[in-house]
Amino acid sequence: MRKAIDYVPRRAAGLVFEALVDTRVVVVNGARQVGKSTLAEVVLRQTTNGTARYLDDPVTRAAAAEDPIRFVRHDGLMLIDEVQRVPELWLAIKHLVDRDPRPGRFLLTGSARLRSLPDALPGRSETIELWPLSRGEIDSEPDGFVDAAFASGADLRAAPGHLRRKDYLARVARGGYPEAVHRETTRRRERFFESYLADLMARDVHQVADIERAADMRRLISILAAQTGGLLNANRIAGQLGLSAPTVRRYIEILETVYLVRLIPAWSANATTRAIAIPKLIFIDTGLAHYLTTGVATDAPVGGLIENFVLSEVARQLTWSRIPARLYHYRDQNEVDGVIEDNSGQIIGIEAKASETVRADDFRGLKLLQRRLDGKFRAGFVLYCGPESLSFGDGLACLPISALWSTPDLPAAP
Repeated sequence: MRKAIDYVPRRAAGLVFEALVDTRVVVVNGARQVGKSTLAEVVLRQTTNGTARYLDDPVTRAAAAEDPIRFVRHDGLMLIDEVQRVPELWLAIKHLVDRDPRPGRFLLTGSARLRSLPDALPGRSETIELWPLSRGEIDSEPDGFVDAAFASGADLRAAPGHLRRKDYLARVARGGYPEAVHRETTRRRERFFESYLADLMARDVHQVADIERAADMRRLISILAAQTGGLLNANRIAGQLGLSAPTVRRYIEILETVYLVRLIPAWSANATTRAIAIPKLIFIDTGLAHYLTTGVATDAPVGGLIENFVLSEVARQLTWSRIPARLYHYRDQNEVDGVIEDNSGQIIGIEAKASETVRADDFRGLKLLQRRLDGKFRAGFVLYCGPESLSFGDGLACLPISALWSTPDLPAAP
């Protein structure tokens, strides 16, 4: 078994242990280099009679393809790393767990969204999405904002922050890939990001699609980074690249499949029928987005990167928050950067600001949404680069961005 070096405890580990108690197949899915294998090995070491299979080894991969039924037969928990490399394993796993439905049989990892999984293992599996490290995981902070926001509404307050805009931008640039986080210099992180992109193009992208012109895909990634946090305008991007809009949309779908970018859908309700239904695009990792925007002719899109940073931290928390909720954005004549909606329809609105001050006008979109939603609007927050938590009227408040990870987690329900 590989040795976990400088392991940072992951919140997803608890989710994996919980799922293995009552689920036959648990899948840890996410981008390359976010720590899926390390997390799975940590879990495996805490089980008895566990075994691991690594499909990046050619001999192991050949054995899996040649005799998948025999390959997956084992009495305890079996970890199969990079399972998407041998699609024949799906039916073999299904065959085994259908005849022996004990929970905790398989722990699978993959570097691309496993599209065949729902067809092969309906009702038998649970997928846990692993993002790059959150700021709370990096700094050993509680990462409790989402649950606390729904519980406390606009009464939520954070301890006075000591970070300023330059500090947040430094965290944006470092990102959350474990390898990049542990590199001390900008130059070394840049080398990681460039190697990461090359490996992604050479391996993951070609696992899910046949790209005719790889250079166009690489140019598309840079264009998307320069527009991070903005609405996805496929027609405009197609004009920049000299490609058709359907081709651009297909390429973006591939980038989402390999966990490079995430599309945040538009939110609308009957009370807000004028909402624009175009998705917003963010990068899974802000360090990579920042790297792609350095050295270009225009200034790096600081506002977009800060917004990406805030929304991606929220998206991470939604994978482990106790309150089931989903992330959207909202725009009609005004905009709300992030809209978090729980299962009861309660709404938390979020505006991300790259400034160290807050003005009443920064709440314009939140106030509009508040008026239209009435009782469904739980709270609206402007998250900014300053230190203070302050009320801006009924249901509205500003908080330092660090409140995302410094807010204490809620105690578990009895």
